[in-house]
Amino acid sequence: MLPVLVTPFDEASLRTRIASLMPADEPPSAVIDVAEALDAGWLALWYEAKVDLRTLGLGGAEALLRLRHPSWGVVEPAGLIPDENDPNFRGLSSFVIDQALADWRGVIAERGPIALAVTLPMDVLRDAESVENLCRHMPDDPAFPGLILGITGAALTRDLPRIRDVAAQVRFHRIRLSIGDFGAEWPTGADLGFFPFGEIKVDRRFVAGCADDRPKRAICQRILKLAGSVGARTVAEGVATRADFLCVRELGFDMAQGLLFAHPMPVERFARTVLGRPVIVKPSGNAEDRIAG
Repeated sequence: MLPVLVTPFDEASLRTRIASLMPADEPPSAVIDVAEALDAGWLALWYEAKVDLRTLGLGGAEALLRLRHPSWGVVEPAGLIPDENDPNFRGLSSFVIDQALADWRGVIAERGPIALAVTLPMDVLRDAESVENLCRHMPDDPAFPGLILGITGAALTRDLPRIRDVAAQVRFHRIRLSIGDFGAEWPTGADLGFFPFGEIKVDRRFVAGCADDRPKRAICQRILKLAGSVGARTVAEGVATRADFLCVRELGFDMAQGLLFAHPMPVERFARTVLGRPVIVKPSGNAEDRIAG
């Protein structure tokens, strides 16, 4: 039975009342054994809405890896992604792809042509076998709108030749590449030549607070200019306030995602609460207009 908590109460009172109900151990560390998580079935994909800033409707969904720990419930598996020397990186990548496509076939496809995005380790693109396996797994269904494959990390600059080759290979299988965590260093870097990414996701550190921060807005504008020159779609990550939403829309971003619209959620709930609504945010709406997470 829950302890009695008299209102009004402060944070300290709440902590005191529930202390006896909490485990003595800390939550699991960021480093989780990949093989154990895969074998035990602890992994799942949750989905976050991507909002089309022109139509203010649902523009896509990003799959995010979550770990259902037997003691601590659902946690974000930070540090779970293995490197190329770990024999489990192929297994984890296959899980993400297989689960995303299973969710599309089983739930998402019924609600319309919603494009899915997943993020995989850079090592997947370095590994020819993994790329070929990825292409073989793409559905032949003409209703399949394609897959957006997100790659993150500053190390991409030294892998651009390989990424260009992969981009040419996967485009025939309805796969587009997206670069995440895009920051101020990219637009000022060396000439990139052929740009292999169809989507640029601007890092949340430049989006959060951009409405009141002129340097952040300036960085966003530079990235938008680069995206326009290479024909890439732009996504503002981490939009959590109405002011930032209005700012990124005014700046000219194509899409946005963040807690203002909806929290990440399991696919069944995503289909029930997000896919069922034609409009995510109204131009003059209030907090009530967002989808509850």
